[in-house]
Formats: sequence, structure tokens, C-alpha cells
Amino acid sequence: MKKVGIVMGSDSDMPVAEKAIERLKGYGVPYEVHIYSAHRTPEQAKAFAEEAEEAGFGAIIALAGKAAHLAGALAANTLLPVIGVPVKSSALDGLDALLSTVQMPAGIPVATVAIDGAANAAILAAQIIAVEDKELSARLKEDRANAALKVLDKDAALNA
Repeated sequence: MKKVGIVMGSDSDMPVAEKAIERLKGYGVPYEVHIYSAHRTPEQAKAFAEEAEEAGFGAIIALAGKAAHLAGALAANTLLPVIGVPVKSSALDGLDALLSTVQMPAGIPVATVAIDGAANAAILAAQIIAVEDKELSARLKEDRANAALKVLDKDAALNA
């Protein structure tokens, strides 16, 4: 199975990254977590992205706040899908990070989830990998079915 790279711009992003880690663990998807800054360690971030496919990664999740250039910097150096997670870390409540992550130039796409949406980033990364992994696909379908049952149980309780 391909693994997922989780790259944070700062260790302060770890509380958000943990939501992705939990999801990936739950699906049995292997992952690695790294801290690389698009601004403070650009060479290391570039090297990670350039070597990611050969190293067995199938997708990359990039978490960053404020200027949030990390997802774009990684995407510029790999053909693997990059999923950006804008992190709420400034006076602008993450809107700055969201706009920085989502406004990529043509030719360098970054899939972007909600502010602090690391759980959805993990689900999306797992879905990407599941295209070629039937067992993972079955786990994702089961998870979605269980989520639907929880909603229906709440509806039944509400109307009881």
C-alpha cells in the first residue's frame, strides 16, 4: 500500500495534524510525519517532494498557517496529489492560510480542505490511494456506511 506524507510547516500545527494521523491509523494507511517550512527549510521541503513518489508515497498532506505556501511549494516539486490544510494560526482566523492554499496557478493544483480540516484531508488521501487498493476501498465504504447509521440513529432518537 502507498503511504501518505504529512508535512507541517511548524510543530505548532501538530494538534491539527493529529486529526489526519488518527484517520489514517484507523484505515490502516501507513504515513510519515515531517516538519518542513516553505520559507525556512525550502531545500528540504523540495527534496522531500521530489523523492516522495520513489519513496512509496501516494499522496501528501501539507498543513500550514498564515502565508501557507507549503502545499504549493511541495506541489511544484512532485506530480503526486497534494492536499492542503490551511491552519487557523493568526489574527485572520485561518482565512489568510485558506486563500494562500487554494489560489494556486494553473498547472500546479493543490486540493484544499477546510480550515483545520485535517480529518477530511486524510479521508481524501485514503480515497486517492484506494483507487488501486480494494481492501482500503472496502474500509472507506464501511466507514461511510457507519457514519450514515450514526445520523439515522440520531434521527430515530430525536423522533422517539
